[in-house]
Amino acid sequence: MKVSRAQRCVHHPDREAAARCPECSRFFCRECVSEHDDRVLCASCLAAGLRVRAPGRSRFSPLGRALAAVLGLCLAWWFFDLVAQGLMRLPASVHEGSIWENISIE
Repeated sequence: MKVSRAQRCVHHPDREAAARCPECSRFFCRECVSEHDDRVLCASCLAAGLRVRAPGRSRFSPLGRALAAVLGLCLAWWFFDLVAQGLMRLPASVHEGSIWENISIE
């Protein structure tokens, strides 16, 4: 019985294929595939799908980080401005402490 060429490993033609890569649809032996996120992928599809970043490197450019910092400062200013406006709308009796004199403790 002759085995079909499609059922042989692409990199090792003398080995029987153990899996088919869902990305490129080619057959590979057990040595040529690896499991990632519950999927069996060949090395080339796995390398193309993963973006390896150097440790400690940010995914934002320096301009993006500066823009994010300015946006964060603007949001913080807006939030504290809203809090200050709310405090300014409170009656003066709350600020003077006279409101607490009218409360009786039993």
